[in-house]
Amino acid sequence: MRRVIFDTDIGIDDAMALLFLHYAPGLRIEAITTVSGNASIANTTRNACYVRERFGIDARVFRGASGPIGPALGNGHPDFVHGKNGLGDIEFSTPLQEAELQSAAEAIVELAEAYPGEITVVAVGRLSNVAKALDLCPRLPDLLKEVVIMGGVFMRRGHQGNVSPVAEANMAGDPTAADQVLGSGLEVTVVGLDVTEETVMDEAFVEALRTQAGDAGSFIHDITRFYFDFYESINAERSCPIHDSSAVAYLLAPEHYHVEEGPTRVVCEGVAMGQTILGLHPERYESDAWLGRPSCRICTAVDADAVKKLYLETLSLAGQ
Repeated sequence: MRRVIFDTDIGIDDAMALLFLHYAPGLRIEAITTVSGNASIANTTRNACYVRERFGIDARVFRGASGPIGPALGNGHPDFVHGKNGLGDIEFSTPLQEAELQSAAEAIVELAEAYPGEITVVAVGRLSNVAKALDLCPRLPDLLKEVVIMGGVFMRRGHQGNVSPVAEANMAGDPTAADQVLGSGLEVTVVGLDVTEETVMDEAFVEALRTQAGDAGSFIHDITRFYFDFYESINAERSCPIHDSSAVAYLLAPEHYHVEEGPTRVVCEGVAMGQTILGLHPERYESDAWLGRPSCRICTAVDADAVKKLYLETLSLAGQ
């Protein structure tokens, strides 16, 4: 049994990723830790509690960081992407069970200590909670199995940032935390826009989910109405990238991804704030900013059809 902490600023694509984890055989979600980003911390925490309750996910929810630990790019929350409630403005009742009193960072440390070498953190929002957990427990790199991150962009095949020409939203939302996590010695894999934007779902894909995945498919259909409206407004097509679920796909089937390795930095200030940079040849660089930095794994190519097939097959288990 593989143990997972799902660290999330739960909006539309996060909810899809949480269900992907929930229905994947051989995984146990030990905790859902929330962070602000796609919506406020109050809304992301409520959304996590709602999705947990609706789909019977046996995991505790822990409220995390309400803002970045350092300077960030931009203010507020992208309600034009995820809706004011973070779930495409669908109507739903207030969940009966609230989050635990313990903080997200404390929960990450506690679970890592309880299951040394067994916990994978799948982080699909800002990395504020993981950075705070590192501050609480410097031994965390020796305790966690790995961290799989949805974030960043490395400019492969013409892909650029989505909140600046060079920056992706999760990294830009707390670049100080991101640079700390990537340099911590944790076993890190970064699944960024270079591969998530190659993995696209359209209305036919969502309709297949609605047909085959029971209530989970109906839920995904409902929340993606708002999401598709946004992407249609900028791309003139009713389709969108499969962002956060790509991190789950890497965890389940890393063979679908091509990976490069090297020390990785996140720019924390200036016009390039939030940019992620892979240093393939640090020994050649004039700057000492790369010295002593551990290697990270960076996904740079993907078999998108295989990932979409895996997602549909896994969610179809919800309809059985």
